[in-house]
Amino acid sequence: MNIGLNTQILPAGEAAVAAAARTLSGGGLVAFPTETVYGLGADATNPAAIARLYQAKGRPAFNPLIAHVGDLAAARRIARFDAAAAALAEALWPGPLTLVLPKTQGCAVADLATAGLDTVAVRIPAHGIARDILRVFGGAVVAPSANISGHVSPTTAAHVASDLSGRIDLIVDGGAVEVGVESTIVGCFDAPMLLRPGGLPRAEIERVLGRALNQAPADTEGDNGKPLAPGMLASHYAPRARVRLDAVALEPGEALLAFGLGAISGIDAAPAVMNLSERGDLDEAAANLFGFLRALDAKGVHTIAVMPIPDDGLGEAINDRLRRAAVGRQ
Repeated sequence: MNIGLNTQILPAGEAAVAAAARTLSGGGLVAFPTETVYGLGADATNPAAIARLYQAKGRPAFNPLIAHVGDLAAARRIARFDAAAAALAEALWPGPLTLVLPKTQGCAVADLATAGLDTVAVRIPAHGIARDILRVFGGAVVAPSANISGHVSPTTAAHVASDLSGRIDLIVDGGAVEVGVESTIVGCFDAPMLLRPGGLPRAEIERVLGRALNQAPADTEGDNGKPLAPGMLASHYAPRARVRLDAVALEPGEALLAFGLGAISGIDAAPAVMNLSERGDLDEAAANLFGFLRALDAKGVHTIAVMPIPDDGLGEAINDRLRRAAVGRQ
């Protein structure tokens, strides 16, 4: 693609939605807000547009993409639903849940977007601007996070611009997102399996199913070493700085990503401190996670030390992202 595009930024509204739909129809790339993080959208049926998306992100082409659709009828045109998948879709869509399902015979999503797998990842976003873009565009849109592959995911339009300005056609600025971590991914195979924790807690999914989710091992792969779902590469969501987890004391020169009001030695000498949630609220922590990692990374510190975070509720997704951010940097 032509790096050096004039990336337009438009405030969310009718004009931006219309411009986004036109750009997608023309094979362009559009970043837009969802309730989870900002997504980088391309026409799911257009292999050339999807190739541009991979190139803009620097994303490995074996890593599949999520197809975003406007309603359940559109999802059924590209994916086959068994009883468990239908129950999850009817109870939890729109929302931060992605289902990995067998493709329909007439699935129009390009093979490049599904990494050549026989399954497709699909969700209906809850964000009003994302829904409006899908409605006006009239088709499925693949939309991974709108950042350079492996970097910290974007929760504001400014985050998108810092990574992708000059690489994509349009950014729709809808303000800060609500959830702040990517969607939960459930594979609907022989039995529903949690492939990636995310913005919908495990307990809500298990309540609908009436049973426990099977747990996939980290970095589950399908044929030819391809991940079964997006976001399952071992090293992902990473700042430039080293990330040190479960810190109970700070080493010289380390910035601190705190949680709650627990004591930690060495804090007085820290070059930077940000607290995901002083009151220990995991929803607030998830919404702040990627923005705070970016802000601390911008300080130029060599290491970001992270205080322990409970693993219940959204803590499971927060800890998953932090572990992947720390791979190769411990």
